[in-house]
Amino acid sequence: MKFTTALTMTAMLLTTAAPLSAETLRWARSGDALTLDPHAQNEGPTHTIRHQMYEPLIIRDVTGAFVPTLATDWAPKADDPNVWVFNLRQGVKFHDGADFTAEDVVFSFERAKQPNSDMKELIGSITEVRATGDYTVEIVTDGPNPILPSNLTNLFMMDKTWTEANNTVKVQDFEGGEITHATLNVNGTGPYTLTSREPDVKTVMTRNDNYWGINDFPMEVTEIVYTPIQNAATRVAAMLSGEIDFLQDMPVQDLERVNAADGLVVKQAPQNRVIFFGMNQGADDIEADNVDGKNPLADVRVRKAMSMAINRDAIKQVVMRGQSEPAGMIAPPFVNGWTAEMDAESSTDIEGAKALMEEAGYADGFSIRLDCPNDRYVNDEGICQAAVGMLGQIGVTVNLDAKPKAQHFPLITDGKTDFYMLGWGVPTYDSEYIFNFLVHGREAEIGTWNGTGFNDADLNATIKSLASNTDLEARNADIASIWRTVQDEALYIPIHHQVLNWGMAENVGIEVDAEDQPKVKYFTMK
Repeated sequence: MKFTTALTMTAMLLTTAAPLSAETLRWARSGDALTLDPHAQNEGPTHTIRHQMYEPLIIRDVTGAFVPTLATDWAPKADDPNVWVFNLRQGVKFHDGADFTAEDVVFSFERAKQPNSDMKELIGSITEVRATGDYTVEIVTDGPNPILPSNLTNLFMMDKTWTEANNTVKVQDFEGGEITHATLNVNGTGPYTLTSREPDVKTVMTRNDNYWGINDFPMEVTEIVYTPIQNAATRVAAMLSGEIDFLQDMPVQDLERVNAADGLVVKQAPQNRVIFFGMNQGADDIEADNVDGKNPLADVRVRKAMSMAINRDAIKQVVMRGQSEPAGMIAPPFVNGWTAEMDAESSTDIEGAKALMEEAGYADGFSIRLDCPNDRYVNDEGICQAAVGMLGQIGVTVNLDAKPKAQHFPLITDGKTDFYMLGWGVPTYDSEYIFNFLVHGREAEIGTWNGTGFNDADLNATIKSLASNTDLEARNADIASIWRTVQDEALYIPIHHQVLNWGMAENVGIEVDAEDQPKVKYFTMK
């Protein structure tokens, strides 16, 4: 077997001079970036494409360690724990040749806090970002925030002048279908420039030979041709025929075939992502069921019964071909707050589930629609199809509606779905990120992906306090308490932790990133 597991990034961080030869990376996965606007959507594949052209202050390597990027160093201010000081990299140019300065950082943070921004939860504790010099910024928080840098790894910096000149200061209204200059155009500081963009068809990027890190990273790829291919069989066929040489979203049923092919290899690693179902438990009545005048999902016994009906081991073996780990909580093992005990709390018990349904007054079951993406997660539609049959065993008749992620995700953020699939990664490696987006009650700047309708004032206050709690023992106790509520209330139905499989030509050198965010500047082309 040629499968390899990502362990270290050391070899990829060697300083090398940029090669003179032209090397094209032909890259495919199931879906495209939703938008190029740096702040409009907090979504993994969207970030991945933007990471090639835009940059945040800090990134992580495949080990999870911070890598200085547009910031060279950062630390709390010596005399004020509510202020972080970031020193910026000097001599950095945007793609159009303009200088990158502190003014652009202040502007980008202010933009990312706008109502349409999907990044605002990450910086909700920030009260002010101010330039104290051309290459120094101070970030002021509403209390000491020891994990602030963890929230910044996907917060991209824009050129203030370019953004203003192109009338795109306002973040794109993605859910409203708005198209702006920033939707289809890029002026970043990153290692690649945008050559052409055809959404859902092809995106071409070219090496930025004026990149500040041209001699600090391998930078062996001179051109990126990114092609979304939704159909799994077509993706694999393109890999086997040599039409592409780097493939994310490898279909699990084809791993052995690709790995056995001459000149190809599959690399794998656990992913920092959990797949789960959400349920609208907050509404008095819901649209997607056949029960008039009440909401069966509002009863915790129904939610627990639905979870008990899911056979996660069967999904692992049949749907995922062994490429997943059953989950009992919606946090990956990478994350502070995860425990093995909670992650083992999901179990299959059909008779117990039927008893709970009868106790709740739904012995005859009910029908409901399940909204599911078909181009985002590994075998997402297949998982949903399996769940349909499993829930049928306890009388829950599920009508499956699968659609592309660009149509699916707005159903959640707009509150237009009652039962839905979602996957969640945690780039901060801390439970606060999960709580801010998925557990806190939905407000303008927090809880924006919480489609459950759950809203508890006391729990909300505890969640908000996490950002400024510097007593790590007390903070972790609060995190554990919040998780206990999430588990006891069955806010979500955890399904599994994803395993990442990347297919590539043998001449492509890169290790699997738990965030599923390959950064092409690290690639080698042997």
